[in-house]
Amino acid sequence: MNLRVLSFAFFVFTAMTFNMVVAQNLEGVTGVRDTSYTTISAFSKDVKNHPQIKIVKEFDFGSVKENRDITYCSLGERELKLDVFQKSISQQALRTAIIIIHGGGWRSGDRSQHYPLAQQLANKGYVCFTPEYRLSTEALFPSAIYDLKAAIRWVRANAATYNIDSEKIVVSGFSAGGELAAFLGTTPNKLLFENDGCNSEISSHVNAIIDMDGTLSFVHPESGEGDDSNGTSAATYWFGYGKKDNPLLWKMASPLSHVNSKTPPTLFINSSVARMHAGRDDFIKVLRSNNTYSEVLSFETAPHSFILYHPWFEPSVKRIDAFLTSLFN
Repeated sequence: MNLRVLSFAFFVFTAMTFNMVVAQNLEGVTGVRDTSYTTISAFSKDVKNHPQIKIVKEFDFGSVKENRDITYCSLGERELKLDVFQKSISQQALRTAIIIIHGGGWRSGDRSQHYPLAQQLANKGYVCFTPEYRLSTEALFPSAIYDLKAAIRWVRANAATYNIDSEKIVVSGFSAGGELAAFLGTTPNKLLFENDGCNSEISSHVNAIIDMDGTLSFVHPESGEGDDSNGTSAATYWFGYGKKDNPLLWKMASPLSHVNSKTPPTLFINSSVARMHAGRDDFIKVLRSNNTYSEVLSFETAPHSFILYHPWFEPSVKRIDAFLTSLFN
């Protein structure tokens, strides 16, 4: 067993001993992918209250080159894939990379849901990456963190191949992907959350965070995660523990617990569903106390899955572009 796995195992053991928690529940690790959250299923629900919305479909930009199903990390026989979207026109100037992480409650969803976003941003000159990661039906926390840190390291390792500035790597995500993006951005190179192999000698730090309706804390009073009264919550499946069973783990897994002076500038894009960005204002307070720049774009009437629909897709893309242009130029 490697040092990183031992470190996390020791943390869980300590948490269990201190809190006298129950044994970890592995019932959610079925090995069968959860397909409950898709763009179509979200639309079918949201269109009832927002009849004007339209699904954002994939774009066919002649100037955007796509390479799909590239292996960025191999875990035994398990190959983790990502896709690359970039302008086919050669550019001398080094470009900014944007890693886009899909949502779905750490249990469902698919990276293809954000192909339109990757295509649109690539058309503006960014190099975009859409990685998959192990969901809670396959492996529990912190496996998804291990995977996505490996994706960051892979992007940095291949910066020259894609003409990327290795100090202009952005991590972004929607919903659970937004939480993951914030967590990655606040825990660079922390041994507890890094896996061996897969370019482990390379830094996993990022230079900006874009959190689209991802929670900043699982234990904040604003949080809606952990209510298992009407069925097991998504986070409970991911951790294998209910919030009351292992509160220390739930706190440790929250980005708000790790934000500090080294956390990079952050853009929050949020819907009208407040619990989806629980802890955001406290996160921003820490950024401000360290003179770190942040922005918030709120869509006051938008449903949680707003980034998948017109009319919120275009202003989101515009704000992302403006934020990164201001930050890096």
